[in-house]
Amino acid sequence: MIIAIVGLVVIGPERLPKVARTVGHMLGRLQRYVGDVKSDIQREMHLEDLKKLQKEMTDSARDLESGLRGQAAAVKADLDDTAKSVNSAVTGEAAPKAIDTATADADAEAALKDAERAIAQTVADDIAAGHAPIPRDDNQMALGLDNVAPAGAPKESKA
Repeated sequence: MIIAIVGLVVIGPERLPKVARTVGHMLGRLQRYVGDVKSDIQREMHLEDLKKLQKEMTDSARDLESGLRGQAAAVKADLDDTAKSVNSAVTGEAAPKAIDTATADADAEAALKDAERAIAQTVADDIAAGHAPIPRDDNQMALGLDNVAPAGAPKESKA
């Protein structure tokens, strides 16, 4: 009230509506500017959280991959040892075919493919359960799971 009375006396009754309108527009602009700054800060915080999540997912995918490769190497080594022991046990008999290490490689490769399918199935289950994936933009690193079909799904032909 006091500000309105002082404004009426100082500005005058002719110019007071115009000044009040101008002050109102300026306050609206100030509020919009403050709102924009707040939303920018929130977006930056959300982006930072997403970057942390991306780093965690990338690290866990690398750990899983290295674990699977280690297991595949252990399976291959076991198969090679078995092949050597079988070959050494039958050296006195007619020369049987040696166990092919390509079979061991194929088994290890199949185990790796099964693990990749399991990861893809887990992602598909999350999507089916309503956990919508976060849209990927140019700043995100691709994990290579975008084009992997879930286990049991028909494969697309690129004919």
